[in-house]
Amino acid sequence: MKKILVTGGAGFIGSFLIDSLLALGHQVRSLDSLEPQVHPTGKPDYLNPGCEYLWGDCADPELVARALAGVEVVYHLAARVGVAQSMYELRRYVEKNELATAVLLEGIIQQKERVKRVVVASSMSIYGEGAYMDRAGNFVLAPIRLERQLKAKAWELIEEHTGEALRPVPTAETKPLMPTSMYAIGKRSQEEMVHAIGRCYGFETVACRFFNAFGTRQSLNNPYTGVAAIFCSRLIQGLPPIVFEDGEQTRDFVHVSDVVAALVRCMAAEGIAHESINIGSGTVISVKEVAEVLSQAITGGTVAPQFPGNYRAGDIRHCVADITKARRLLGYAPQYQFKSSFMEMLEWVKRQTVAKDAFTGALQEAQRHGVIN
Repeated sequence: MKKILVTGGAGFIGSFLIDSLLALGHQVRSLDSLEPQVHPTGKPDYLNPGCEYLWGDCADPELVARALAGVEVVYHLAARVGVAQSMYELRRYVEKNELATAVLLEGIIQQKERVKRVVVASSMSIYGEGAYMDRAGNFVLAPIRLERQLKAKAWELIEEHTGEALRPVPTAETKPLMPTSMYAIGKRSQEEMVHAIGRCYGFETVACRFFNAFGTRQSLNNPYTGVAAIFCSRLIQGLPPIVFEDGEQTRDFVHVSDVVAALVRCMAAEGIAHESINIGSGTVISVKEVAEVLSQAITGGTVAPQFPGNYRAGDIRHCVADITKARRLLGYAPQYQFKSSFMEMLEWVKRQTVAKDAFTGALQEAQRHGVIN
C-alpha cells in the first residue's frame, strides 16, 4: 500500500483515478481548489468518501506542505484548462499552472521523507501541429498556419516549397514541441519543470501527454473543457454545436478509463523515470464527425451542428497519438473507442442539469479579445 497525493482530485480524470487507487488498497489524499468554472455548485456528488480531501490552491505553500506529509507518490493533475481563454488570461494561467507547479515542487524538495515518484498531466497541445509527411514520404515539421491563410479559409497544412497539402500521421513523442497557446506553453513548462527538478533531487518523474479525454464527470458548465462535453452541453439544451473551421480537423479521443489505467501503471512501472508518454487511443476522428454523432444520439439529428467558419488563435489542424511508447513502457492497451463507447457518457449527460449556455458567453468574450475570428 502506498500513500498518494492527487492534485485536482475532484476533477474529471482525478476523481476516477482516486476511485481506482482506493480500489487497489492505497491511501489517497486529494488537493483541489474547486475552481468555480469547473465546479459551479461546489463539491461534486461523485467524491469518494474513502479519500482524504484538502480544499485549496496548489500555489499555497502551507497547504501543499500539509498535502505532501507522508506521501510517496504524487499525481499532479491540477491545472487551468482552455486554449482560447489562455490567450487573454495570461497571468491567471501562469499562476494556476506554472506557479502552482513550482510551489508543489518546492514542497516536495523540502520534505524530510521525499516523494519517490511524481506523475504530471501534460497535454497533446504542446506539440502544436501534429506530425506530417510530404508526398515523398518524408516527415515534415509543419509550419504554423498564418493569419492570411486562416482568413482565406484555407485550413489544411501546405508544404511551403511545392504548395501541396501535407498528410497528417500519428504523432510520436520525438516530434519537436511547438506550442501555439499560453495553455500549451504552460503544459510544456510544467512537464519540463517536473523532469528537471526530479533529476536534480533524485526522485522519478513521468509526464503523461493526454490527448482528448472524454467520459462521464466531465464538466458540462465549463465552456473551456473538452469539445465532446461542450457539444453535449449545448445539445441537451436544444442548441446546436458550433464547430470551428470546417470540422475536418482531426483529433484523438481517449476514454477516461484508459487514461486512468495508464496513470495507475505509471505508479510502479520500471524504466520510465523522466519519460514523457502519449496517452491516447491512436484512432483518428474528425471534430465534425464527433458533433454529428452526438447530435444524432441526443436529438435524433433534429439539432444539427453549425459551421460558421470561425477559427481560434492557437488551434491546430491535425494531431493524433502514436501510442507505441505507451504500449512498450506501460503495457498500455486502450479498451475504448469514441464511436463504440460514447453512449455511457450520453446517458450520464442526460441526467445532468446545465445551469445556462456558458459557451455563447465564452465565444463572445473570446471574440471581443480577438482570439476567435
